Amino acid sequence: YSSAIPMAAITRLVKRTTPFYSLARGFASTNTHAPSRENRNIQWVFLGCPGVGKGTYASRLCKFLGVPHIATGDLVRHELSSNGPLFSQLSEIVNQGQLVSDEIIMNLLSKRLADGQAKGESGFILDGFPRTIKQAEILEGVTDIDLVVNLKLREEALLAKCLGRRTCSQCGGNFNVASINIKGDNGGPGMSMAPLLPPEHCMSKLITRADDTETVVKERLRIYNELSQPVEGFYRSRGKLLEFELPGGIPESWPKLLQALNLDDYEEKQSAAA
Repeated sequence: YSSAIPMAAITRLVKRTTPFYSLARGFASTNTHAPSRENRNIQWVFLGCPGVGKGTYASRLCKFLGVPHIATGDLVRHELSSNGPLFSQLSEIVNQGQLVSDEIIMNLLSKRLADGQAKGESGFILDGFPRTIKQAEILEGVTDIDLVVNLKLREEALLAKCLGRRTCSQCGGNFNVASINIKGDNGGPGMSMAPLLPPEHCMSKLITRADDTETVVKERLRIYNELSQPVEGFYRSRGKLLEFELPGGIPESWPKLLQALNLDDYEEKQSAAA
């Protein structure tokens, strides 16, 4: 399900006691402004097409590892909900399925990182950024990324997942009403993904994001394939890319993702090292 990165680098993570240090101290860094890797937690990036589940798996890992989850999409939506000076510009961009400019994203991200640092946060998992080579280069000059996890899922499932996304207007919870069953081609494995349904009290309060239409979703996927996939090569050439093909829904994929990150027995190793 995943391509190999230096396993010795991952093993160093799970052998340490809390707090976490960098996943891969052995990776070279030219960023002299980044915090010392001995004094901070992990700094990871999650890549993948819109709707692949970056937010779901990044959020789960953040809780598992005890680091903040920073989703650039959430930063944009927060700015939209605040009706600030960027509302009109961002609303038009998002509803057309276009990418928000580097300048706007970097302003929002820099503010979030600064706010987190002021509150004593150390480390993060970044979700939804960078999307272009230029953004990756800008990010490299701002902070020191340890590992980039690239989630992959066949396009048929991606489209169904995006169209099935729902949010509870009251509690803000994210759910998915799509039931995906895809037959395997040419003897390959099929794929089943059960819906992620809300509790009964949220069912009548579900709303669909304005940009989750088939036309907009297909445009987002086209833009991603055109502009963002080269970012994979950017990090692959630096030995930081872990590619992970999602085999199904959360029950099938979560344990395999932990295994790919060599975290499947992390809690046992932490207890033994304490």
